[in-house]
Amino acid sequence: MIRLLVVDDSALMRKLLGGVFAQEGDFEVAFARDGDQALAEHARFRPDVITLDVNMPGLDGLACLDRIMLDRPTPVVMVSSLTADGAEVTLDALDRGAIDFVAKPGGAISLEIDRLGPLIVEKVRSAAGARLRPTLRLAERIRAKSNGSAGSATRTWASSRAASLEEPTAPSKGPVDGIVLVGTSTGGPPALDALLSRLPADFPWPVVIAQHMPGSFTGPLARRLDGLCALRVHEASRPMPLAPGNVYVGKGDADVMLARRPSGLVVQPVPAHADYLWHPSVDRLVASALELVEPSRLVGVLMTGMGRDGASTMAAMRVRGGRTIAESEETAVVWGMPGELVRAGGASVVAPLEAIADALLDMVP
Repeated sequence: MIRLLVVDDSALMRKLLGGVFAQEGDFEVAFARDGDQALAEHARFRPDVITLDVNMPGLDGLACLDRIMLDRPTPVVMVSSLTADGAEVTLDALDRGAIDFVAKPGGAISLEIDRLGPLIVEKVRSAAGARLRPTLRLAERIRAKSNGSAGSATRTWASSRAASLEEPTAPSKGPVDGIVLVGTSTGGPPALDALLSRLPADFPWPVVIAQHMPGSFTGPLARRLDGLCALRVHEASRPMPLAPGNVYVGKGDADVMLARRPSGLVVQPVPAHADYLWHPSVDRLVASALELVEPSRLVGVLMTGMGRDGASTMAAMRVRGGRTIAESEETAVVWGMPGELVRAGGASVVAPLEAIADALLDMVP
């Protein structure tokens, strides 16, 4: 049985989510109505996974998440609104250690929960089996224990790290000799930070990212990454020319593809295609690149995420002369997508997250 703690200040949401998981038959569910009760249940019930509402009275979702990750790190799926503010808070939660997030149903909640139920179950089940890095916020946990109170510990590394970075130099405007294609899903935002922050401002190839995410989240994600790395990071919300030293995050709720214009290659959003389960689709991005670029000038990077999106097309890319990097099981939050690439024999290199940038630098001239 999977022990699940549902934390939400809405009695209706607790009831509806409880019903969704009760139907699965392999979940034992406990409930909490606010952050303080959640911490008490976290200690008593010792859940395998937690769904955590962002907005709650008293101890809110972020503060509660901090305490969970400092006291006894546990996989957490945030329940977030699909607004600009909700995106910023959710990305902050992912930085603080949350595994994934689901959209909070709006409108007629009892009707929406029927539509969203299967996705919520899939994400929570995946999170329950996710890998939490042993070093996750280790220094903070040690400080909190030595101070005798986890509540006194606050997380400021993201903002201080961004403030300490040198001003990035202007990217090169030269021709595009090759392209890096990156696919990721569950656990992706922190993994993208770890990858991009290790690449220099004069990295010679543009990087195009397909990160499974709603449309309201990819803009804030691009802005956040832009503040954390030396490369220039953009949301590909319109056709944009590819240029070295630039990173393009595919617009959420759409697919991202390459196209050729008289002026050169561009990256552009296109309507999500029903043949692909997740969006932006990694498979569709890679397939579009293979139609336009010599495979030997492509490098594919497949990192943490559930499912198999990107595995078959990146394996085909390697057969045709491209190179690929799969994140290793030891660091992937969910070794679904990169694991499928490895099992298909499509990975040129299998590397832990902290070594992917070096592997990429070795491949790109």
